[in-house]
This record gives sequence, structure tokens and C-alpha cells, in this order.
Amino acid sequence: MTALIAPHGGTLIDLVASGAALDAAKKRLLTAASWDLTARQVCDVELLLNGGFSPLRGFLNQADYDSVVETLRLKDGTLWPMPITLDVSETFAASVSVGQDIALRDSEGVALAILTVESKYTPDKKKEAVQVFGADDTAHPAVQYLHTKAGAVYLGGTLTGLELPTHYDFKHLRTHPKQLRELFTQRGWGRIVAFQTRNPMHRAHYELTKRAAISAEANLLVHPVVGMTKPGDVDHYSRVRCYEHVLASYPESTAMLSLLPLAMRMAGPREALWHAIIRKNYGCNFFIVGRDHAGPGKNSQGKDFYGAYDAQELVKKYQDELGITMVPFQEMLYAENRCEYVPADEVTPDDKVLNISGTEFRRRLQNDIDVPEWFSFPAVLTELKRTYPPKARQGFCLFFTGLSGSGKSTIANAVMVKLLEIGGRAVTMLDGDQVRKHLSSELGFSKEHRDLNIRRIGYVASEIAKSGGIAICAPIAPYAATRRDIRESFEGQAGFLEIHVSTPIETCEARDRKGLYAKARAGILKGFTGIDDPYEAPENPDICLDTSQVSKEEAAQRIVLKLQSLGYIG
Repeated sequence: MTALIAPHGGTLIDLVASGAALDAAKKRLLTAASWDLTARQVCDVELLLNGGFSPLRGFLNQADYDSVVETLRLKDGTLWPMPITLDVSETFAASVSVGQDIALRDSEGVALAILTVESKYTPDKKKEAVQVFGADDTAHPAVQYLHTKAGAVYLGGTLTGLELPTHYDFKHLRTHPKQLRELFTQRGWGRIVAFQTRNPMHRAHYELTKRAAISAEANLLVHPVVGMTKPGDVDHYSRVRCYEHVLASYPESTAMLSLLPLAMRMAGPREALWHAIIRKNYGCNFFIVGRDHAGPGKNSQGKDFYGAYDAQELVKKYQDELGITMVPFQEMLYAENRCEYVPADEVTPDDKVLNISGTEFRRRLQNDIDVPEWFSFPAVLTELKRTYPPKARQGFCLFFTGLSGSGKSTIANAVMVKLLEIGGRAVTMLDGDQVRKHLSSELGFSKEHRDLNIRRIGYVASEIAKSGGIAICAPIAPYAATRRDIRESFEGQAGFLEIHVSTPIETCEARDRKGLYAKARAGILKGFTGIDDPYEAPENPDICLDTSQVSKEEAAQRIVLKLQSLGYIG
């Protein structure tokens, strides 16, 4: 483990052991506990090991965590706005102690690093949500993650790196901080402006970056995130192909592309500050901060989580100690009368501004409607159309949820037959009882096992839909958080319709052929949904059906008509 000083950026921490230190670390694996990293944790470990998160030497201990959450600084006063923590389950946390080694492994079981535990603590997640993300609102994807996916206990400590995660895609573009600094030196690039993005680049982004490079008198680094972004974003494979097309439009030898394996938190102002520090570690002198940088969209009240230029204000506040200069930019707008893009603050009353919103752009892609050349590049549009064919050729999932006896399975079967009659796609029924028999036979009926069964159904359905098929699911699925997670697994890749069969419990009990409700009422059957275990009704389902009010045939026909109106079937 070394600290490297390079011409570009500040001190770069390198935590990957080599030589005798690596041999000694491998011996420590023999007695170390083992933790399988989540996808987000793998991203964090990579950037800790390669120096992207310099000056951090591991996951934050409690003192540093508390300080970062409250003050945007480590305990020693170093500016650092984002808590980088290793969240684990309470069960695992109880099995380890301070001073112990833990092998951190990827999804294939490869040990990437050893964590020497220095701190074990239970965070105040509500406080973290409010301080870091601005509100304890699960409409924010990171707050949702914090409360429903992240472990209850945090482990802090230093890392000894064994090897960096293996990537099989775009190897020529996956340059680590040290490698990128060396490339800048080889090319004679002394002034570099970095552009952060998690979306495909269109002409507005191209014009913004070109102007930023000119204003800073610098070369341009297009540095997109290819770790975890916001659910529903375009997959990074498609985006990188788009970036490669756009890169060819810049003047020769003025721009380059490199990929950043970051797990974004969508923290707006704090995230912008964090991104600036990371780009300094990668050797950049300037960093573009635009409108609503790293914003997650709307909160549960329908308002933006952050102000349009809050990120610029926070980065400006810490400009003197950042070690990298912000290049602020307003939204770029197309003025038809000028035939060019201009920043929003340069638009005059005489300008005729044209705009296509993100929603409208997606609608045009999904319905194979032309997109004007002023908005995007033909090669970018071609790539996106390959990834997002019209809805009539996309797979989708019909996810029924409702009480036992509500009529879910009956309606689902009727819809399946109608879709098979229409033809054009493979249709798969994932009925709760059948999945339990063939996929989850080892599971019991505890809350945890029932939830795991639903998640398995959702996983299989997402794979079917992503491959262009139709998945029809009819479990009870009583928990809102689980249903939300399943929906997110489809976003941006396939269609998903949540169908709430809202038949009243009295009607469901009256129909009960198996006597389950009677057993639950008598206390013989424990944990029965609707009796002694809650059913969390969907707040905004795509379709709501009450089979005490409509026939099964009418309910099925309403679903078919909905699919036609959305363009999934002709």
C-alpha cells in the first residue's frame, strides 16, 4: 500500500498490496471471516483500492461517519461529503468483533480485500437520510436503499487490497486514477475538464462540454458513471456505445473517454462536491457542474429534491480547498432562429426555443417517432433504438397482487389465454402456488420466507420480460417495499404493470374453498395475510380491480384494453 504523488491531482492512495505484503495478506485469509459484497459495495471497494476515494483508506469508522454526516468532513477536518460505509446484517455483525479480519468477496467469491474492523456501530438512518439526502423520504432512491436494502449495522476499518474487481466490458476505457494521470502526462495534457454523466449524451451535452473546455482552455475528459445509477436509467453498455459515437464529433485530440465504476447516491449538492473530489483524484483540474447535478427527481410531494443550482452553490462554497475548479453551466437550450444551443441565461425574448423533454423523447423512441437532428446524433438514436424497441416488441410483466381469494389467479389465467390468442410473444404464468412447488419448495411460511418467494417470482419475471416475453405473476405480495423493488428491476428494460385486485376481505372469506381464513380466525394458521399479518395495499397501481363489482371476464378485458392503450399489444 502506497501514497503516490503525481503531476495531476493531489496525493493518491493505493491500497492494493504487492510483493511480500500481498503474500502476508493472503495468509490472513485463512482465518478471516467472509462477507459477500453487494453490487454497491463492490463499486465502493474498487474506488477505495484504486485511489478514487483518496484520502480514505477504508470504510468509515463511527467517529468519521458521524462527522461526515453532520459536517461534510472527516474527524480530522478533511473535506469529505459522502458516508462510505460497509453495511452488514445484524446476524453477521454479531459474529465479528473489533480487531478481526474480514475477507470482502465479490459475487463469484473472489476475495478483493481484507477489512480490519476498527468500529462496529448502528447508525441513525433517519438522521443520515435528512442530513445527507435532505429528507427522510423514500421517494429518493438512496433513502429507499438505506431503509429497505442496506444492513442495520455498519463496520468501519482499513482495507488491505488483494485485487481489483474484474471487468470484461470496455477494458480499453476502464482506466484507474494512476493510469489516467499517466495518460494525461503522455498526451501533454496539463489542463483537463471532467464531465460527469449517467445518461446518454445528446447535442445539448456536446455543446455544453465543448463550451466548457473552451472556457477553461482545457482538454475534455468525458467520465460517465458505469457503476450503479438511478433505477430506470439506460444501461451502461448502451450508454458507452453512445459516448463512443459522440466522442468522434469533438476536434481531434481534444477529448477522451474513461469509465468511472461509481455507485451514485443521487445526493445532489453533496454528490457534486463528492464528484469533484473524485475527479481531482483522477487527475483533472476542472469539473463541470450543471443544472440539478445528480438530482433524483421529484419527492413524495411532487417537488424537486434539490434546487436547480444548489449543487453549484455548495461546490462554490468549498472552492478554495477543493483542489479542482468548478466550471458552472446553466441548462443548454436550442434557439431555432440562431440554429444553435445557448445557455439558458443567454436566451433573449426574440429567441424561439425548442425543447424535447425526457418523457417526450422516451415516448418518441417507444413509438418509433422521428427525433429531430438538432436534438441528438443519428448514431446515438440508432443505438438507443436497438436497446429500446417500440413497446409492441418489448417484453412486459403483469404483476397481480391482492388477498387470498380475491380472484388474482382466475383473472391472470383469463388474461394469459387472451394474450396467447393474440400471439406474437411467449407467455409464462408464475402462479404463487406453482412457484412454491417448483422453485421455492424448501421455503416455509415465515414473513422472511414469504418475502423471499415473492422476490424469486419477481426475478424470474424480470428475466422473462427483459428477453422479450410476457410474464404473468399472481402472488399475494403483501409488502409494498418488495413490490417496489420488483418494479425497479424492470425499469428501463421492460414493461411492468402492477394490478391490484382489491376485492374486500369479506368477499374473499366467503369464497374461501380451502378454509384458510377460518383456520386463521381460529388461531390455527399463523401469519395469514389480512388476518394476523398486514396487507399493504398499493397506493398507485396501474390497474385496480374489485371482483365483487366486476366479472372475471370484464376484469381480464380491462387489462387487455390497458395493454392496447399503452402500445404493448396491437
